[in-house]
Amino acid sequence: MRLSTTLLGIAASAALVVPMGAAAADPVQPTPPAVRDFGNGPERNEEAAGLSGWAETLRAQPEEPYRHSQGRDRGYPRQTRLPVPAENPADASVKLGLVPYHGIAPKLNDLQQRSRRVSAEVVGRTHQGRDLYLVTVTAPESRDEAREQDRIRERIENDPAGAARDRKLAKRYKAPIFVNNNIHGNEWEGADAALRVIEELATSTAPQVADLLGRTRIYFNVTANPDGRANGTRANGIGFDLNRDFITASQPEVRAMRQVMIDTQPVAMVDLHGYVNGTLIEPTTPPHGANYEYDLFIKNTYANGLGMEAAVKALGHTPEADGVFPPQIPFRDSEEGWDDWPPIFTPQYAPFHGAVASHTVEIPLRVNNADYVNLPVEELRRRSSINTAIAAAAIRATYDFVQSRHDELIADQIEVFRRGAAGEPSKAVPLGIVPGFGPEDVYTTTYPRAYVIPAGSAQRSATAAGRLVDHLIANDIRVERARQPFRLNGRTYPAGSYVVDMHQSKRGLANVMLEAGADISPRVDAMYDISGWSHALLWGATVDGVPTGSLRVHSEPVKAAAPTGSVPKTGGPLALKVTDAKEVLALNELLAQGVAVTWTADGGAVVPAAARNAARTVADRYGVAFTRAGQTSGVPLSQVRIAAAASADELFTLRGLGFAVTPVSTAVLNAGFDWSATDVLFVSSGLSHAALNPAARAALDAFLATGAVVTRGGTGATFNAAAGLLSATAVAGRGDANGVVRVTTSDGPVGGGSPEHSFVYSPRWFTGLGPEVTVEQSYAADGPLVAGHWRPNADGTGGPEAARGQAAVVSGRDERGAAVVLFGTEPMFRNHPKGLFPQVARALYWSSSVAGATVPTP
Repeated sequence: MRLSTTLLGIAASAALVVPMGAAAADPVQPTPPAVRDFGNGPERNEEAAGLSGWAETLRAQPEEPYRHSQGRDRGYPRQTRLPVPAENPADASVKLGLVPYHGIAPKLNDLQQRSRRVSAEVVGRTHQGRDLYLVTVTAPESRDEAREQDRIRERIENDPAGAARDRKLAKRYKAPIFVNNNIHGNEWEGADAALRVIEELATSTAPQVADLLGRTRIYFNVTANPDGRANGTRANGIGFDLNRDFITASQPEVRAMRQVMIDTQPVAMVDLHGYVNGTLIEPTTPPHGANYEYDLFIKNTYANGLGMEAAVKALGHTPEADGVFPPQIPFRDSEEGWDDWPPIFTPQYAPFHGAVASHTVEIPLRVNNADYVNLPVEELRRRSSINTAIAAAAIRATYDFVQSRHDELIADQIEVFRRGAAGEPSKAVPLGIVPGFGPEDVYTTTYPRAYVIPAGSAQRSATAAGRLVDHLIANDIRVERARQPFRLNGRTYPAGSYVVDMHQSKRGLANVMLEAGADISPRVDAMYDISGWSHALLWGATVDGVPTGSLRVHSEPVKAAAPTGSVPKTGGPLALKVTDAKEVLALNELLAQGVAVTWTADGGAVVPAAARNAARTVADRYGVAFTRAGQTSGVPLSQVRIAAAASADELFTLRGLGFAVTPVSTAVLNAGFDWSATDVLFVSSGLSHAALNPAARAALDAFLATGAVVTRGGTGATFNAAAGLLSATAVAGRGDANGVVRVTTSDGPVGGGSPEHSFVYSPRWFTGLGPEVTVEQSYAADGPLVAGHWRPNADGTGGPEAARGQAAVVSGRDERGAAVVLFGTEPMFRNHPKGLFPQVARALYWSSSVAGATVPTP
């Protein structure tokens, strides 16, 4: 049993590069208690009003990330002269005495000139246009030697059984290590530690370093979040917490990191963060992710954690002299609260690509937020210096660990992939495998024989299915397409159906994305972050898990999903059902072109025959299917202009759907806001009706006579009540409750056509509904929670039992004329539940199209 202590936490396109000249020969001389940070909370307002320069959309083509230059035609070093950005005196790193972003490329260019061990390249760009630098440190390799490394790496993944039998493989293979730094922009020092260690390795003449680099490749993502580093923000330049985006990969920085992990296949990785005092070193507390080969993971991660702890202690920092407390390892020192359950964090994603030791390390002394503003520069620089030394010690301990267990780590990575390819059952970790591993640590899953994403009439959305397939492929999951109809587990599937054979090396990643998940509420009281996610249930496609059966399918590997766009050959008006995000994009593009679209009562759009060419263009671009219009009656629909008091992820999603969005807030409205260019006010964060001044309130009231309102969450429900809109009482579930829920939808203009599942974080439901209110969606009467963590409050309120059958989404008309929709669910959370985006779009289309019309008598 581990000690019971309180866990205290604080928590792409490539640039043009020019080959450098011949590199020089290797040089001959070396040169206390805090509040836990939960990141994106339920009322998220991550610099929401200050976003600009946004240009991302949900595209029809497959994800095509920049690929790390693992070409067979190149040896090492692979040196390129990095473009040097303009000097930025306002870079937030400068105050701390750290390397500003504009200073990184010159340092790397200099090291490449000084040492043949160092190769640097650009592996993507941030939202604000900064380059992402990947540095590889290894002993020089000829072209043939590099080719052999590529062949071994591919064999480990593609033929793990054969690799396991090859007794000479480990001696020939350079074990890859991945060091990720500064993913939270205002947790700076990991990048500086990386630069320090890169220089040490580049210039050292020690025999043990030469041996290390002859047996490993060490990959450094110098700063994973250059925008945040320069701006002094946790989030990236568009307001996203990048360390919550893995498996969704909405951000270019995350897609670059994902591709590096796929291409390098590290046996070990470390992700450097701040600030927890004493230094926090994973492994974690329960719950543990059920899709890892956890017996292999925990023995290595715990051993390396102990090594990092010893390295940090060896620096000699003390609470009395430096304010630095001894390191803590959550697995050993805490009961719960710092888990590895969701695969959204970098160290929890990396194991699916072969990392058998993977860590978050939280360095100790806070230098961000209020401390950055209020502490003297001398104290900040003292703290940053200590933090850099501790982060560097963690990196050195990790490469020492890999050096000492080189062959064993490679064998364990092979074993991870071998179990997946063989389709072996999930292995229960033996109790006591490491000290303190008890029954509370045992989490297993049941792998199905396959997942099938059907084609034809059994598929809810071919467009959503295509997106999901492309996303799986981008994550290095193997997908096949059936050439002929086939029968599996008593069901017949048509040709063109996609099959994910779960006898594959990365079955853990396939399963963590496609399974429904689990309700872990009974097992732990609190979670660090989200507990439920499911691409199968939340991304809008029909996905069948096939538990057993003989998989005999005539199929072919898929590199990209098949085209899904079409326009009927016969003439006449065209119909477009809004059931997928790409249908929203297509419709918004037609509206932007001035096409006279009609919005129908069943939540669809009718496009006139005269716009057939425009329809054909968007069908090809977004992969959407138009049909012949069965009805043409409805109301005219125009381009929807939104004023949004919303979180960064919601602004990103709304714009990604093609809506025109203007961020607003209480301050913006109080300063005088021109409502003439707004059709819908979206409220979820940063807007208080009670805090509006009289002029702002009068202007808002005038807008409500002809405009529309869509709200989400507690802020939205409070706004609805304060503005006197719909007669509905919002009831709050437990604040940290989250997960995938079952819902029942109406055939109304907002709920109609929605999936059978939704997502909640800090859920709400609505009671005391007035006669003007229509229930669009309700929580399932037989119990809503499918997967996640949702307990009642201490007084018994706010749990899933209380939400049974209650209204989750409602709509109605205010007596003044406003059309209003209230969401108690989280349909745009971190850009993840893509199958729910159309529900938001239908709320915007319906409310904007009927607002201001005569209010019907209840």
